[in-house]
Amino acid sequence: MKIASVEGFPLRVGDQNQLLIKVKSTCGVVGWGESGLTSRELAVMGTLSDLGDFLEGRDPLRPAVVWEDLHLRPGFARDRVGMALISAVDIALHDLAGKALDVPVHRLLGGARRSRVPTFGCVRADDTETLIGFAQEAADVGWRCLRLGWRTDAPEIFDPQDAIVFAGEFLPAARRALGTQIMLGIDMHHRLSIGEAARFCARMPAGVLDFLEEPIRDESPSAYVALRRMTGIPLAIGEEFTSRWQFLPYVEQGLCDFARIDVCNVGGLTEAMRVAGWCSAHGIQVMPHNPLGPICTAASVHMAAAMPNHAFLECWETPHDDNAARQSSPVFRRALKLDGADYPVPDAPGLGVDIDETSLAKASGFEYFEMPHLRRSDGSFTNW
Repeated sequence: MKIASVEGFPLRVGDQNQLLIKVKSTCGVVGWGESGLTSRELAVMGTLSDLGDFLEGRDPLRPAVVWEDLHLRPGFARDRVGMALISAVDIALHDLAGKALDVPVHRLLGGARRSRVPTFGCVRADDTETLIGFAQEAADVGWRCLRLGWRTDAPEIFDPQDAIVFAGEFLPAARRALGTQIMLGIDMHHRLSIGEAARFCARMPAGVLDFLEEPIRDESPSAYVALRRMTGIPLAIGEEFTSRWQFLPYVEQGLCDFARIDVCNVGGLTEAMRVAGWCSAHGIQVMPHNPLGPICTAASVHMAAAMPNHAFLECWETPHDDNAARQSSPVFRRALKLDGADYPVPDAPGLGVDIDETSLAKASGFEYFEMPHLRRSDGSFTNW
């Protein structure tokens, strides 16, 4: 069996563009992957046009070997675009191998260590009262871990002081309302400086916040060293990392408590499991990033099932959430379904996601999209 072809399919699902990668073998077995890097899908397609011929003829049952072949290819750009493609191809090869061998992907990763994969729910609202009400509804239907956040009437404005004040109000209020059994977190999405992050942490009473995600930019690990000295709040970092080497200082220096591995960015299941095992040796739990479609979700569930140190998988299907539509399309004839706040570990061959290629051929709708370019109130740029 050899790789016969590799194709990419950009499409629109719900409010989001997705890029599916199809790997077909000479025996007719097909595997599907999904590329990360939202809003840069066409850049990934450009890289695929360069690599298609390179992949043909390789053994699809040796995904780690194909991974090394791609990653070490002379002149290959191991940037976020290149690694998004490697991730998608690697996921597709695992799906293909599982189908060819008639086993679920988690068997290829060492076997499932759990029968259910718990998730954390994402809950957002414009005001404290509504946010707490939504969070209570999510807790009532089974979520034991919630990441709370806000919306805004001015979506392209982010004022750090306003955010610090608002979060300083709603997080303690949520803790009082929800009690101590629910884990609570917040994502600052790299938007704060060290000083701003320290001020935010200082406003958090002990026991309120169980994790703080990406408070500052991650290019400089020394910045996290400085922040680590100022707070004891557990840190969740790594959703944009594209290899074990980017995780290296954060793992070895103990700068994160939850590794936010994104299987569609980091290099697919091959690299994700390497990072997860490394984190396990350092007592770091994994809280996978999962913002995309059903293939990303399925790959993340198999990964989480097989690793010893899984905590909670990101989930956008909580009550009142408007992003659940990205998991629903006629293209996905079968996809993994939540049971309460958990994903039951699938036993179907491959990832357990079936693609209706007739629907896929009709599903154009791909739209140009840019992530919001946020500005502070003085007009200067900040991170999205």
